Amino acid sequence: MAMALERPRRGKMIGGVCAALSARFGLPKFLVRLAFVIFGLVGIGELVYIALWIIIPKAPA
Repeated sequence: MAMALERPRRGKMIGGVCAALSARFGLPKFLVRLAFVIFGLVGIGELVYIALWIIIPKAPA
């Protein structure tokens, strides 16, 4: 069974989007964060991050 996509309450930097994506897909957090920085330089990273921040639910307490 696949792990649910939810933002963690711990181990996050800003909104927990990168931590959630790295946990879901089994990637290191720094690679996901680096990808968002690169996409941010291109111009789409910020919009995608904000959209995912709104869409991905926060993990239960």
